[in-house]
Amino acid sequence: MSTAAGAATAASSSVTSTNSSTTTATTNATRAADGHTTAGATASARSGGLRGRTGAAAPKPTGRALGWPVRFAVLCLVWGFNFLFIKVGTQGFAPLQVTLGRVAFGALVLLIIAVLKRERLPRSPRVWAHLTVAAFFLNALPFSLFAYAELTIPSTLAGICNATSPLWGMALSVIALSEDRPSRRRVAGLGLGFLGVLTVLGAWQGFAGTDPAGTAMALGGSLSYAIGWIYVRRTLAGAPHSHLSMSSAQLLLATVQLAVVTPLFTTAPADYPVIPLLAVFALGALGTGLAFLIQYGLVAEIGPTTAQMVTYFIPVIATAAGVALLHEHLSWNTPVGALVVLAGAALTQSKPRPGAPSLPRPGSTTD
Repeated sequence: MSTAAGAATAASSSVTSTNSSTTTATTNATRAADGHTTAGATASARSGGLRGRTGAAAPKPTGRALGWPVRFAVLCLVWGFNFLFIKVGTQGFAPLQVTLGRVAFGALVLLIIAVLKRERLPRSPRVWAHLTVAAFFLNALPFSLFAYAELTIPSTLAGICNATSPLWGMALSVIALSEDRPSRRRVAGLGLGFLGVLTVLGAWQGFAGTDPAGTAMALGGSLSYAIGWIYVRRTLAGAPHSHLSMSSAQLLLATVQLAVVTPLFTTAPADYPVIPLLAVFALGALGTGLAFLIQYGLVAEIGPTTAQMVTYFIPVIATAAGVALLHEHLSWNTPVGALVVLAGAALTQSKPRPGAPSLPRPGSTTD
């Protein structure tokens, strides 16, 4: 994100979807944004058409305290600032501690809301087992990778690397999801997107000035999201639980995973500096917990196509925040490459025109 699979019932009540496999995992990638995707959101996508599926328009909820444009702007700002929060948090705490605080505060927000709404957590051991895997690939692992990455790379670069999630999603969905057949436009988008990554990294300069390990970890975090979305789609889509129930359980599991691992690789903080602590709190409570609720409400109110546009604002906000508030250096190739990445991501999510040919799958034959 963020920056997830189980609210098929909840999403089905708001959107009637029809089969369309051309935008499978890639649109899910947009909703992770900086990587706080949850299983509830991904399952909602599966049944509710969050991947650009066609179908009846979602009914617009009434009585919203804020109009959707305001909530859309808030979501863009929160997710865009998450990379700044990570950078500030790691100035006072170890990366794993930042990640643990993030998922713990996020889980706390969702659990409180679940209690207020009298939502029950899933009871099926099978669902909990799959959510454990989802929590690892969609929360614990990518959140940790981005936190470690920002020890050596600027938050601006981390935000741009996060924008490659749709590219990884499209590439892996072709391999792992047999019904996905890439159109020429989507393949072109994949190539364009990774060309943008090379531009951001200054490949023609031998990647000078870029820490390879940190960049690889940030890209690995984006790849982890894509793996998680595909796993969730194959195992949890259609689970009879609400998005809030599934997401609360997933973040709770991610908290348990990190609570076990963190003491093994870090020592307890000697003190708790206020600014980094506030950054971790904002990262979890706002950028992981509250942001998910805003996102799901937007999808239900204005539909997935408009709601997923938040993806294109996140790198811009992350870059602006890093330069303005953290005084990070910005070379010309960073914004230019970011635009190329976003253009490629947009192409990978585009739906083919009716009758437009798709590329044949390996081993298939054409007339």
